[in-house]
Amino acid sequence: MTTLPLPTAAPVPATTVRVTVAVPTYRRPGHLRELLPRLLDQAREVGADGRYAVDVLVVDNDPDGSGAAAAAGVRYVAEPTPGIAAVRNRALTEAADARLLAFIDDDERPADGWLAHLLRTWADSGAAAVSGRVLAEYAAEPDPWIRAGGFFVRRSMPTGTAIDVAACGNLLLDLDQVRALGVGFESALGLGGAEDTLFSRRLARAGGRMVWCDESAAVDQVPAERMTRAWVLTRAYSHGNATVLTDLRLTPGTAARLALRGRWAASGLLRVAAGAARWGWGVLRRSYRHQARGLRAVCRGAGMVGGAGGLVYEEYARSGRRWRLARVGAR
Repeated sequence: MTTLPLPTAAPVPATTVRVTVAVPTYRRPGHLRELLPRLLDQAREVGADGRYAVDVLVVDNDPDGSGAAAAAGVRYVAEPTPGIAAVRNRALTEAADARLLAFIDDDERPADGWLAHLLRTWADSGAAAVSGRVLAEYAAEPDPWIRAGGFFVRRSMPTGTAIDVAACGNLLLDLDQVRALGVGFESALGLGGAEDTLFSRRLARAGGRMVWCDESAAVDQVPAERMTRAWVLTRAYSHGNATVLTDLRLTPGTAARLALRGRWAASGLLRVAAGAARWGWGVLRRSYRHQARGLRAVCRGAGMVGGAGGLVYEEYARSGRRWRLARVGAR
């Protein structure tokens, strides 16, 4: 587990700030049992001086309520609508009385000071959203091909850096600003992912300032079943597909979206060609890095082409049906 220094204390405001830490979950009671005690420890830590009052919320997307027993001792609600977007919107609703909402995934673990650093950066910046790092922790030693491709390496940058897109695996929201700007999660993306990308881009476009907090880290536990070439390449396709679909939803007007489809299709085809060339070079040079990065580019480009043509890949579909055709417009 990564250990980071705690931030120095900031001045205590006149009133206590209410914070909800939300954990979306779906059939992972074992993960919840490991995660929730750590979150409760951090809630007590940041609430010790009275500046913040923190509660922990589990939003369970399993209709069978598999997370209920594991969530004993914290606030628990069930969200029957399938998809992570519905779960995140339910968290926004459940946090109606809170000023701040922090998201962390059920398969992550907060590093020491995770929440304290997010709160300190928010207090210092006044931002509408604060995004922190996600670090990979592997269940086993990865295939050298996987390691060389850097598939699980996430971004890092100086604290306070302005950003225009953020994931929800480690994200703090100022709900006063989010509500004032009228931003929510897009339900149509609930089974395909990228609901957080669309949400954060809409928040930024609406004028919400977002900043980075490098000291706040959540550790993503990567299971063995994800450490395969098939999984990481499928994820690359999914990311390429979601990038295009997100951009289309942000673009008003039929003509503008049609032109955007054409640009994304061309860009995707170029990425496929460049990736194939890099993969071939990697084969000749016996370089795992070039082979892995090349194939990732091929798959991401293919996902972009599919998205431009209206093909939606639903990574989290529960019926076994992953692809569907859809007419994507702006909302």
